[in-house]
Amino acid sequence: PPASQNNEQGSTLRDLLTTTAGKLRLGSTDAGIAFAPVYSTGTASGKSGRTMPNILDDIIASVVENKIPPNRAPKINVKSEIKDEPKDDKNCIQDDCSKRYSDIQYSWICDKHVLWLRDHKNSNNWKLFKECWKQGRPVLVSGMHKKMNFSLWKAESISLDFGNQQADILNCKDSIISNTNVKEFWDGFEDVSKRQKVKNGETALLKLKDWPSGEDFKAMMPARYEDLLKSLPLPEYCSPEGKLNLASHLPGFFVRPDLGPRLCSAYGVAATKDHDIGTTNLHIEVSDVVNILVYVGIAKGNGVLSKSGVLKKLEEEDLDDLLRKRLKDSSELPGALWHIYAGKDADKIREFLQKIAKEQGLEVLPEHDPIRDQSWYVNKKLRQRLFEEYGVKTCTVIQFLGDAIILPAGALHQV
Repeated sequence: PPASQNNEQGSTLRDLLTTTAGKLRLGSTDAGIAFAPVYSTGTASGKSGRTMPNILDDIIASVVENKIPPNRAPKINVKSEIKDEPKDDKNCIQDDCSKRYSDIQYSWICDKHVLWLRDHKNSNNWKLFKECWKQGRPVLVSGMHKKMNFSLWKAESISLDFGNQQADILNCKDSIISNTNVKEFWDGFEDVSKRQKVKNGETALLKLKDWPSGEDFKAMMPARYEDLLKSLPLPEYCSPEGKLNLASHLPGFFVRPDLGPRLCSAYGVAATKDHDIGTTNLHIEVSDVVNILVYVGIAKGNGVLSKSGVLKKLEEEDLDDLLRKRLKDSSELPGALWHIYAGKDADKIREFLQKIAKEQGLEVLPEHDPIRDQSWYVNKKLRQRLFEEYGVKTCTVIQFLGDAIILPAGALHQV
């Protein structure tokens, strides 16, 4: 409706936010739930009554400046507000961005599904990021390591400072977890001869799982914590104090997810005979995630692929031309291989994995969810079948040293 109509109807998003904020009744508990409920008043059969609490209203209202009385909401010309907004159309973004954001260095990769921001220092990056992010697409920002104190993140430095700590170490091939001294993990990080061996004599593929995490990270590694925070990409969104970081502005009565940071460290598959396994199986995160590759170790020892061998393996992947070009750049150091899927494909992928499990004679229990249980690494052969049988295309991204990969909540990924 035109802006001249009743603002209570929310003629624009801004009107909706301000009027909703005016209705917020913080601290109300009469709904018997752990939120401060917002009730909308209305008339039914000529009688005034209250509807059920609107949790979405509650979240929005508690984040908005709620000191604006609803009857003082500004009159807005709807046409003037809308005319400069780009359409939420995939092609419109790509066609229009070169004109609107000519001061930003960026490219589209993975069949134009992923935005690559190539200059981490550009203070206008967030404007283009916003257009991509509202469509639920992943974003890659390169060069973050140039802002960091690299010496803090070397394997030998972490081992020297924290080698006496105990932590859970996961054997990625058979999913066996053991609690052990982390020095043992770090000693073998770049020296294959010092790595654990499994029963058949093969080198174990180990992962130091989420150590340390959250408040433990800040308390145990204050210097590294500060170095990470000052180096985050798109601080408007990613910094704990970011003005567009919704989680940071939720009121205290919300139970927040674990927002980290977490240190995820793993051996590469280059020293293993089986290259069809991953260090992180296919899964979904409940919140948006930014993952920065702060260090890439170069493994040495018998059975390890040479650098050219690793590059050859990566080139066998279904890669974007720009990623192939980065592989040939001697100044770039590849460290992780990601496969990413849109959240809308989750049901198809779940059905496909249950089908494969039955083909392999595995028991598929009703309560079994292959994505929630993180029980699958989808290898190249299965990725091809997923595309041919279900039409689900894999987005393959190589993460180089210093790359930040930002994923929206609900996106499926494996590493």
